[in-house]
Amino acid sequence: MNKHRTSLKDLAKELGVSIATVSRALRNSPEIGAEMQEKVKALAKKLNYRPNPFAQSLRKEAPRVIGVVVPNLVTHYYAAVLDGIEDEARESGYSVICANTHEDSEREVQAIDNFINLHVEGIIACLAQSTTDYKHFEEISQMSIPLVFFGRTCLSDKFSCVMANGDVAAQEATQHLIDTGSRRIAFIGGPNHLDMVRRRKHGYLEALRENRIPIERELVVCEKIDYDWALEATKRLLDMENRPDAILAFNDIITFAAFSAIKDKGLRIPEDVALIGFTDDVHAQYVTPRMSAIEDQSHEMGMEACRLLLKNIGGDQKICKKIVPQKLVIRDTSAKK
Repeated sequence: MNKHRTSLKDLAKELGVSIATVSRALRNSPEIGAEMQEKVKALAKKLNYRPNPFAQSLRKEAPRVIGVVVPNLVTHYYAAVLDGIEDEARESGYSVICANTHEDSEREVQAIDNFINLHVEGIIACLAQSTTDYKHFEEISQMSIPLVFFGRTCLSDKFSCVMANGDVAAQEATQHLIDTGSRRIAFIGGPNHLDMVRRRKHGYLEALRENRIPIERELVVCEKIDYDWALEATKRLLDMENRPDAILAFNDIITFAAFSAIKDKGLRIPEDVALIGFTDDVHAQYVTPRMSAIEDQSHEMGMEACRLLLKNIGGDQKICKKIVPQKLVIRDTSAKK
């Protein structure tokens, strides 16, 4: 496969004809013979040529556009990341278009394909939770289209990324739960194939190991990022004969599902079950009791992702990994003492 985004000029050079001839052949112009049309179209398909709708519709310079792919735009986290991207992009004269995958890998593939067809100058993406095949991102790499991941990442040898220090933050949060009286601490997370889930779970397990607290597999529940699933998963944990006395929750969706489940069971927070969640959701400080939380600097994460992408667009091919630290904010849901 070609190593850059194929242009009309590339096709013309390969065939030894003019750019005008190639353009007319792709538009089925009667001025171009059937044999040449077939040759042009066959080569275009072979080299994965994608027409530029901006260039076709505008005779002046095309707008400078960045594409952003997010798993769930309705959450505060992704909205704040997008806000950071837009703030940074605007400063450099770029516009932003966003695609919401709704955590679906097929929608993610389509979003990437649409951005390629739109000839965006670069892409910022966070993986959908169902994505396990990265071929569509491999194609981006082979076409040399600038791309930066944030949050949930893959192909770290090919793309720059911005992520949080979730392992460190999870370890610190678990240690806080231990220090304030919790001993049977559960972790509720998303799919294990997501690097973000693995990092946060690793920090949780490290804190247990360092405190010589036995790791109980039934207290580690990782399957899906979904409110209804997390609600039922929490209720199952609370129905155990020897239920957990604390929960560390993977993100805002799971955190508030766990919060609701504990309340539904008539249990007290934190006296019966302490709770800390990864969330910078504004509601964390307004629920009762106020939520202890590991807060992302999501706006900063968006700005950092955009800065890395703009460097790539400008010709800097260095692969970078930027860590945006998270902050443990202690409120009322975590300390038994």
